[in-house]
This record gives sequence, C-alpha cells and structure tokens, in this order.
Amino acid sequence: MSTFTIHTLESAPAASRPLLEDSFKAYGMIPNLHAVMAESPEHLDAYKKLHEIFQQTSLSPIERNVVWLAINVEHGCHYCVPAHSWIAKSQGVDEPTLRALREARSLPDARLEALRQFTLKLVRQRGEVAQQDVEQFLAAGFTSRNVLDILVGLAQKVMSNYVNHLAATPVDAPFAAFAWSKPQHAAA
Repeated sequence: MSTFTIHTLESAPAASRPLLEDSFKAYGMIPNLHAVMAESPEHLDAYKKLHEIFQQTSLSPIERNVVWLAINVEHGCHYCVPAHSWIAKSQGVDEPTLRALREARSLPDARLEALRQFTLKLVRQRGEVAQQDVEQFLAAGFTSRNVLDILVGLAQKVMSNYVNHLAATPVDAPFAAFAWSKPQHAAA
C-alpha cells in the first residue's frame, strides 16, 4: 500500500492547486500522476515544464513518443506505458510501432529503431555512451541537437516513472485499455 496521497483540488497544497486546475483544463480530469506529484508543488511544476519543453524540441511527435515509450518500458512503469500508449495512438503512432515499443522489440522503421536503441543506451549506460554509438545515431539521420533533446525527455520520464514506482499510482480510466506489464524477457 502506498503512503502517497492522490490529491484532489481540495486536498492539494495551495501552491499545487493552480497546477492541478491546469491539468483538469488540459485533460478534462486530473491524471493520478499529477495528483500524486501535487504533494510537492515544485515537483509537479518541474514535471509539467519539462513536458512542455520536450514538446518544443527538435524531435517530431512520433519521435518523442518513441523516446517516451522506450524509457517507460525500460523502467517498467505500469502507469506511464498505458498513458503514453494512449498519447502515442492519439498522435499518429501506427499500431505495429506501438506494439513493438510496448513489447520492447525492434521497430519496423530503421530510423525510429536507431532512436529507440540510442535512447536505451542513454538510459542503461547513464549517458556514458561510446562515440561510436553517437556516430551511428547521427548516421541514421539524427543531429547533435536531437541527442540533447532526448535527455529532456529522459529527465521528464525519470521524474514520472520513479514517482509511479514509489506511489503505485493507479492507472486512470482513459488509459486502462492500454494496461501493461513488463515482459519477462524484454529484448534490446
């Protein structure tokens, strides 16, 4: 059982209330993740700002979804995989790509697979990737800016994935159709 509160507008700290109101306006609900993060107004604010910044990066919407889902699956996040599966589907990620991401399998598109693999190397090796790995990523059609932009998404996902592990955040109803559990033998 979690010791974290799933806050409402009434129970949240005063500084978190405007942030939760913004979440409600954006989603028509307060996502449970935001409700848990509301315990720390600074954490919720930082998370939301990183989300907004990541949306403005040089990565396309489909590329951002590859980054998010690769990290969420690697971290085994029971909440973010369904939430970002819903987001990915709504942002045009095709079914074979979405399925492969959720199952930690190679993607059908070679360029997106290069993005997934490089993202996983950044996560698994804590940013200490070989120059050869960077060069392979760049050879797949990406840029140095893309490398740095992936790190914005990684910072955002560390915040949410770790919160969800700590709080056992319940998956919201809109995302329930995308329920997920970590594969026993996830492929690289």
